[in-house]
Amino acid sequence: MSTVNTVLGPVDTADLGFTLSHEHLATSAAGILRTFPELIDRSGIIEQANATLKEAYREGLRTIIDVSTIDLGRDVEMMKQVSQATGVHIIAATGNHLAVPRPFIDLAPEVIADLYVREIEVGIEGTGIKAGIIKVASDEGGITPPQEIVLRAAGQASVRTGVPISTHTWSPDRVGEEQVRILMDEGVDMDRVYIGHSNDDMDMGYLLGLLKKGVWLGLDRFPGGRRPGTPFWEERTQLAKQLIDAGHADRIMLSHDHSVPKARYGLAVQEQRIKYNPDGYNFITRNVLPRLRELGVSDKVIDQIMVQNPRRFFEG
Repeated sequence: MSTVNTVLGPVDTADLGFTLSHEHLATSAAGILRTFPELIDRSGIIEQANATLKEAYREGLRTIIDVSTIDLGRDVEMMKQVSQATGVHIIAATGNHLAVPRPFIDLAPEVIADLYVREIEVGIEGTGIKAGIIKVASDEGGITPPQEIVLRAAGQASVRTGVPISTHTWSPDRVGEEQVRILMDEGVDMDRVYIGHSNDDMDMGYLLGLLKKGVWLGLDRFPGGRRPGTPFWEERTQLAKQLIDAGHADRIMLSHDHSVPKARYGLAVQEQRIKYNPDGYNFITRNVLPRLRELGVSDKVIDQIMVQNPRRFFEG
């Protein structure tokens, strides 16, 4: 039996079920809830997350991987409340996002790795809730020197614990290639690496090159089009179909990178987010999977992508 840490404790990987591989309940910034609580409607976020995830559960969702790190305002107690209320397994993350904390810049990767390992093996912020995934991030222009320190720390933590890594990238700049190079240098098993946001452009050569390294591809920005020049969901679905036709259904996962609208301050912004994705965590279920079926993808292959691949990712 193989297990994964969730916010409610270890869960058998066989029980993860239909999984969204890159999501958030809410995103903010480190310290905002404590310092400026009026900017975060925490009770409203919980209420909205409960409602949307209960709806998603009725439509088949069983697990989300919440890749919010400390610098994205990670709130594991909120995740725990929502998981208890909805029945959806939530896997929390250690690691860091794009803005590397200032103290980390002067630290050796080994020191930061110790911090990540503590959140995996002991718990996060004294809660006893243990991380089940390690998140790292690099974006437009490539990996900065502070981000490389964090990436190496994540690699070392993964090697020490066996916990997999999920990355934020900017695929138009082929950032995933740099991430893979550094993680390989740290001795990370590429079967433990998920290169996220790999569907922000349609460069099959880039994606096939990553697959040759043995990583997983996260096609995880549905509906898409939020960043200028990036594909909308129809093109992203075609990209998934191309990868399936090329024999790689066993190495891809689908997700949204969604957070509930109330996680944003201001009614106008919340309304924009609802307009952008009215289906929330159900967009893939209601739109992408039906389109894949229309394109000839079987239910067996869809089950492979949405159920079996996430399970295998955590089993290693």
